[in-house]
Amino acid sequence: MSLFKTTVLRIASLLGACVLFCGIGIFANDDVSSEDYIDKWKKEAVSQMIEYNIPASITLAQGILESGNGVSTLALKSNNHFGIKCHSDWVGGRTYHDDDEKGECFRVYDHPKDSYEDHSKFLLKSRYAMLFELDLDDYKGWAKGLKKCGYATNPEYAERLITLIERHNLNVLDVEGHDALAEVGKAETKVETEIVKEQQVISDRLGSESKARAARNSPTNDGGARRIRTTEHGIQFVFAREGDTQKSLGKELDMMPWQFRKYNGVPKSHVFNLGDKIYLQPKKNHAAYTWHTVRQGQTMWEISQIYGIKTSAIVRKNRLNPNESLKAGTKLSLQWPLSKEGELPWYAKLITAKES
Repeated sequence: MSLFKTTVLRIASLLGACVLFCGIGIFANDDVSSEDYIDKWKKEAVSQMIEYNIPASITLAQGILESGNGVSTLALKSNNHFGIKCHSDWVGGRTYHDDDEKGECFRVYDHPKDSYEDHSKFLLKSRYAMLFELDLDDYKGWAKGLKKCGYATNPEYAERLITLIERHNLNVLDVEGHDALAEVGKAETKVETEIVKEQQVISDRLGSESKARAARNSPTNDGGARRIRTTEHGIQFVFAREGDTQKSLGKELDMMPWQFRKYNGVPKSHVFNLGDKIYLQPKKNHAAYTWHTVRQGQTMWEISQIYGIKTSAIVRKNRLNPNESLKAGTKLSLQWPLSKEGELPWYAKLITAKES
C-alpha cells in the first residue's frame, strides 16, 4: 500500500469517515477483502432479492462500496452498511457524522441484517419506482437507474457498482443461481402453499350476498370485544361490524382514521361494509400464497384485501396496467415477479422444485 493511501486511511479512520448515501466514501480496507464480505453477506442479499425484487448483485455491490467491505466506522459501530440517514420517520438509534452537512444523523441498527432490510424498504419509495420495471438480471440498468433517481451524488456511482459486480461475478446470483439460494429459499423465505379455510371464507364473502349473512352470525358482530386477527404472513386485521366508520374504528382501536385509509388503500369517503376485512397494519409486497385465480368481476383491490398484498405489488409482479380490468380465470402471481412470457423467475422455480 502506498504511503499516501496509508495516510488517507488513517485520517479517515480518525475522522470517523464512512461511505454514505451521497456517494462520498473511504477506501476499502485492504485487510478485509470484498470476497470476504461477499461470502458473509451473499445469502442475505439473495434473501432480500426474493423478498423485495432487488437484484442481489446490486445490494452486495452497494454494501461493498458503502461500507468499505463492512469495516467503515458506520458499519462497525452502528451496523449500518448502506449509510442510511435518519429522516423524519426514524424512531431507532442515532449516530452523527459529517456528510453533505456537519453532524448529520444516521441510523443505528441492532444487527447488520436490519440494515439490509431497511435498505430494501428504502428502495421501495416512489422515487425509485422505475427500477422495478427492470428485469432482475439487468444489473447495469439498476446501477444507472439508482444514479438517475438521485441515490448518490458521485457521478461515477453507477460505474463503480457495475465494476464491482463484474469484477466479482455478482451477476451469477441474479441470472445463474447459486448453491446458497436454495438454502436461503428453504430457510428464510419458505412460504405456505395451502390456503386455509378462513381465507377461503373471506374470499367467498367478497362481492356476494352471503358476506352480510356470514358476518351477522360471526363473533365479530356480537357487540363484545372485537377480535384482532393476524394473517399467515403477519398482518393484523379485524372484520367490519355494522355501523363502523373510519372515525369510530379509530377511537375503538386507538388509531388515526388516515391509517385505515393508507393500510387498506381506500379514500376518505370509503364506507366499510359488514364483514369486510380491515387491515390495521400496512399490507406487504407478497402474499402467503403463490397464486390467485381471478373470479368474474373481481378487482385488484378486492384481491389485495383477501391476501394482504399491496395492489401495486400485484400490478408489478404480473406486469399489469393499474387501471385495466381483470379477466375471469386469469392466474395472478402473488409472490414472484413474472417474466415477459408469464413465467416464474429461475429462483422461484428452484425453490418450488425443492418444496414439491
